[in-house]
Amino acid sequence: MNSIHYQLFPFLRWQKPSREILKSDLAAGTAVALVLVPQSMAYAQLAGMPPVYGLYASLLPVIVAALWGSSNQLATGPVAVVSLLTATALIPLAAPGSGEYVALAVALAFLVGVVQLSMGVLRMGALVSFISHPVIVGFTNAAALVIGLSQLNKLLGIPVDTGGHFLMGLWDMLGDVAYLHWPTLAFGVGAILIMVGLKRFIPRVPGVLAAVILATAISWLMGFERKADVHLDQVSPPAVAEQLLKWGDFKEEKADLELQIREQQALLEAADSTEAAALRYKIELLSLRQEHVSRVLKLYREEMRDVRFARLPGEDGQPDAFVAAQALDERGEEVHPKWRVTQVDGVQIRMDAGGRVIGSIPAGLPSISMPDLTPATLTALFTAAFVIALVGFTEAIAISRALAARTGQRLNPNQELIGQGLGNLSASVSQGYPVSGSFSRSAVNLNAGARTGLSSVFTAVFILLVLLFFTPLFYHLPEAVLAAIIVMAVVGLINFKAIQHAWLASRHDGIAAIVTFVATLAVAPNLDVGILIGVALAVGLFLYRTMRPRVSELTRYEDGTLREARRYGLRADEEIGLLRFDRSLYFANAGYFEDAVLEQAARYPHARYMIVVTQGVNEIDASGEEVIRSLVQRLRARGTTLVFAGIKPQVLMVMKRTHLVDFMGEDNVFHSTEGAIATIRDRLAKQKAEEGQADQEEGENERA
Repeated sequence: MNSIHYQLFPFLRWQKPSREILKSDLAAGTAVALVLVPQSMAYAQLAGMPPVYGLYASLLPVIVAALWGSSNQLATGPVAVVSLLTATALIPLAAPGSGEYVALAVALAFLVGVVQLSMGVLRMGALVSFISHPVIVGFTNAAALVIGLSQLNKLLGIPVDTGGHFLMGLWDMLGDVAYLHWPTLAFGVGAILIMVGLKRFIPRVPGVLAAVILATAISWLMGFERKADVHLDQVSPPAVAEQLLKWGDFKEEKADLELQIREQQALLEAADSTEAAALRYKIELLSLRQEHVSRVLKLYREEMRDVRFARLPGEDGQPDAFVAAQALDERGEEVHPKWRVTQVDGVQIRMDAGGRVIGSIPAGLPSISMPDLTPATLTALFTAAFVIALVGFTEAIAISRALAARTGQRLNPNQELIGQGLGNLSASVSQGYPVSGSFSRSAVNLNAGARTGLSSVFTAVFILLVLLFFTPLFYHLPEAVLAAIIVMAVVGLINFKAIQHAWLASRHDGIAAIVTFVATLAVAPNLDVGILIGVALAVGLFLYRTMRPRVSELTRYEDGTLREARRYGLRADEEIGLLRFDRSLYFANAGYFEDAVLEQAARYPHARYMIVVTQGVNEIDASGEEVIRSLVQRLRARGTTLVFAGIKPQVLMVMKRTHLVDFMGEDNVFHSTEGAIATIRDRLAKQKAEEGQADQEEGENERA
């Protein structure tokens, strides 16, 4: 089979299935699936999606990414960081969980897939090098903190406003900690204890699955979910009902204002200068009204959180009534359980006396269809898609390299890009959202004995069976348990020692890591802005380093080697200047190179030769070449010859193409540094001898 077949169908490189391989892959695939089922639903919740969409994203993408990727053990699917980036991109555009939100998530997966696939086909895997390791370290630590803290409200059972700044929402939630729901907290903490305990004492038992099974059973037995959807007419006294009605009206107005703002912003992108001014003014007015409505809604929420209701059976076939408990307490009546308002939708009120559970998960397979891609959608999502594509692939390739270090497998980054791109495209057409490689599930896959990508196929088959037959079993799973799963998954991502290590290795790398960390926290939940700031800073610091490279004056040490004159307190030769330039010569540092050579020449006005050691110069561009010509002319004017020593073949090739060698003189360009110094010394000795002889002859002529 030729190489073209392997490029088109990389899975043909897998080992030929044998009974032993199939057994190992089946065991590994099942182990991964047992972790993936609850994780996928948890990550879907993190992304603002209904839990079933996490299962959809764990079906086709798992198979496709394994078939067309380059790693045999990489487990693809929903992951924490990509899920949070998805929520970051979509929450400003639509209400989480809504049909519009889901459609945007599906479209986002398609764009991510197109970006990754295009990069893979064009062999642009090296592009991820622009996201340096320190930036990834800073971003990952900040993202892990944001993800973990974003689950606090679900662990505590406290509602939080997800539409504003993350840190402000977190502060408001902590201010409401007195209203936490103790049973919800018990489920969350209990799940964490189960996962930690099993990992420490019985690591072979999947802690995630055990926590899910046990929590679901307890939730069902105790009737953890107690909710009721009631009409406003069932609520009393009238003053409380009126407050709820105003709450619903303001909530509808806020949603309408958000829609109007998005529509006006879409028109603004296509408007001319005259229309744009009017549209900006209208958007500003709508935004001011939206801020006012948001403040009013917050006040209503704060007022209603103290109100508890008692459920009284209706008489003569009438629906049950929900009376503010305070009114009953004044009459000396005590009723349990007490209900609270958790959602208002017009005149429909959601009452809750228990905790939140996943609820009904639609059974059956996802429909296969192309996402709805409009110009407005493409414009709104492209930047986020590009960031998610880079971050997701960076995470996937880092995991693949860690796995390859243990298995000895050879990786192809461009092929992995193709696999991840096709995986996201398959997620899009099967109602999924963006996916990437998972470190925890990949580790499970490897440790369980996965030999080929067939393990991922078996994982997807397990997910298929869950979607067809077992979704009703998850109805009573508390959302707090999903939050606990997310918290446990991201705890391992927090590694402040890596930031410290980057600082010790390079101050610039340490600065990039710290600034990325702080910026990501500061702009949360807009994490894509944080990583873009980090990338821009890392590139800027790199350019700064190359603009001012290390330039050293050299001289002979007592052992005959060349050393830096200033560092070792040595006296330099005043007739032959020696300068080492440790960076490629290009437009950003050409001026710095020119200044360094002229400064050296000014310090030694009697130097006849200026030797530049170019062993650290790997290339020169047109700006560098022009600076060298200028230096040759300026030094010649003062009687100094510029010499290049230790020149590399690729640099010499450029100098010959531009005839710079002819301009400098071919006898002033050397491959060897030591050879150049020896030749120049001989040349200088001959010049002195000739000058001495000329002086002697001139003296004799004068005497004659």
